Parts: sequence; C-alpha cells; structure tokens
Amino acid sequence: MAEWRPDVLGDEFEQLALELGEDDEGPVSATLVRSLPPEQRWWDQVRGHRRRLEDVDVLYIHGWSDYFFQKRLARFWTTRGARFFALDLRKYGRSLRDGQTPGYIADLATYDEDIGAALAAMGRGADGAASSRRLVLFGHSTGGLVLSLWASRHPDTVDAVILNSPWLEFQVASVRPLIATVAELQARWAPREVAPQVDLGFYTRAQQEVADPDDPVEVNPLWRPAQSMAVHAGWFHAILTGHAAVAAGLAIDAPVCVMLSSRSARPTRWSDDLTRADSVLVVDDIARAALKLGPSVTVERIEGALHDIFLSRREAREEAYGRLDRWVGGWSSAH
Repeated sequence: MAEWRPDVLGDEFEQLALELGEDDEGPVSATLVRSLPPEQRWWDQVRGHRRRLEDVDVLYIHGWSDYFFQKRLARFWTTRGARFFALDLRKYGRSLRDGQTPGYIADLATYDEDIGAALAAMGRGADGAASSRRLVLFGHSTGGLVLSLWASRHPDTVDAVILNSPWLEFQVASVRPLIATVAELQARWAPREVAPQVDLGFYTRAQQEVADPDDPVEVNPLWRPAQSMAVHAGWFHAILTGHAAVAAGLAIDAPVCVMLSSRSARPTRWSDDLTRADSVLVVDDIARAALKLGPSVTVERIEGALHDIFLSRREAREEAYGRLDRWVGGWSSAH
C-alpha cells in the first residue's frame, strides 16, 4: 500500500501516489499532495475557540501545462482550520512518467478515476460523500472545467465550488460549434496529431515580471514549461466537448464562486499590458459561461489580475485573497 511521503514543497506538505492502472502508454498514476492545519494554540483550545473551517476538506486541481506549487494558497485554508489537498492529475507534474504524452487525455470524464482515488485517500470514499466534513472543490483554468463537470455529475456531494479563471469556453466562442466537427474527426483518425505551437511564452514572462520577493514562488520548469505543452487532437476534442456541456448548462447544486481578471489582453506581442490582464482566456466570455454552471454563481472580477489570479502583481493578488476570504466567510457562516 502506498504511503504518504515528503513532498518537494517542504515540511508542510506530503504526497501520496495514486495508482490508476494502465493505458496504451503503460502504468498511470495521479499524485495527491496534502497540507494539514497547524496545531491549535493551547490557550485557544482552553478558551474553546474554534477555527471556522475545521470541518472542511479542500481539493484543488491545477490547469493545463501546470501542477500544484502554490504554498500560500494552501496556507490560506489551513490557517483557517481546513485540510487542504491538491491533485496532480495523470501525466502532469509529479505524476508524469517517462514515455507518457504530457497532459494527454481523450475524455475529461476519465479524470473521475483520479478524483475518486483522491477523495478515497482523503477518507471521503470514491464518490466524496462518505464524510461528515464539508467538501470544497477549487480549480484553476482547465482544472476548473474538469471540476465543474465532475460536480454537475455528482449531486449532493459538494458544498462549494471555487474557480480561478476556469476554462469554461473556447477563446473564440462563436466558432466553437464550427471547429468541433473538425476536431471530432481529427480525434477519431489521428488523436495524437500535434497542433502548431501558438504560445510565445508571454504569460510565463508576465508572471516573472510581477514576481514578489516578499511572497516567493518556486516553479519546476519541467512540470510547468515557459511555453505550454503540445496540444494533441484527441485532447483538444475533449476540451471542446467539455465547453459544449457547459454551454448547454450544468447543474452544480452547490454555491459557485468564479474569480476572473477584469479584462483580457491578446498575447501577440510583448507589452507591459500583459502583466495586468488575462492573456490566456477571454474573460468576458468566461463570465457569461459561468452563469450556466448552476443556480447560485458569484463572479468576482479582479482589476490587474493575470490568468492565475493568485500569481498576479501584489495589489491584485492581495485583492484576490481578500475577495476569497470574504466569499468563504459568507459561505461558511450561511452553511
């Protein structure tokens, strides 16, 4: 049986390998990272003080060409009493094995196996419901799309969904139905066909430009390359299918918080403007798509934020954490 062992992020974190069988590239696994709340001070225990999120489990999933490395995001939850878990999906980050196609999947529903294994390791059962603890799903970009679809397929399981710039719609929404047919044919006949690389590395440069020495972030470039991983036809079709499902309307029965930059910028050439906007998604289209997730959706727009809200310049980043704290506080109190 696999055991928790030290993680690359240091003393506060541990990781657990989740074996998921095999596919056409060999053995497959995901990796669960955990950070537990610090022990409560003895005088707070004597006084009977209770941290407001002590009955909460958080499961975070990263975006495309990414992995979990955000220590401060974990501490946001653990200092409030929650147990924080992050999942490096199969073929990403800690889970990527030699000979595997990075990030490749042909059906986003396949990630149900990764998520189920993570929830079971968290002590919740594979469907997430076998626990008295509240469950919060937290997804960034593609991870936000994956968790939205999962939450909609698993009613009465999730207590809240928080999405950081979720990829809910294709960047040119009006042409998605047109290219979906072509993408389906490509996925059927040549699923590993690679599309031309269009990422010029400007999003990575923007993060480096706004890096804060008082809030340092260390990134493994092998797991999060400056230019995004290769896009394969089968994966692209899976993404478009997910977008179509969102456009048709999901049924997430928990309150949803969607956090976005206030605006987008086109990354066709470098400019300082790319350090104050989302250069990956069309945020206005994402805001509209978010209203299709369920009956209770809050959209938070952050001035000057990057695609990953929590890696933005200091002012936007602090605003994002403040908004997150306000939303989580309201949700927790209402619950």
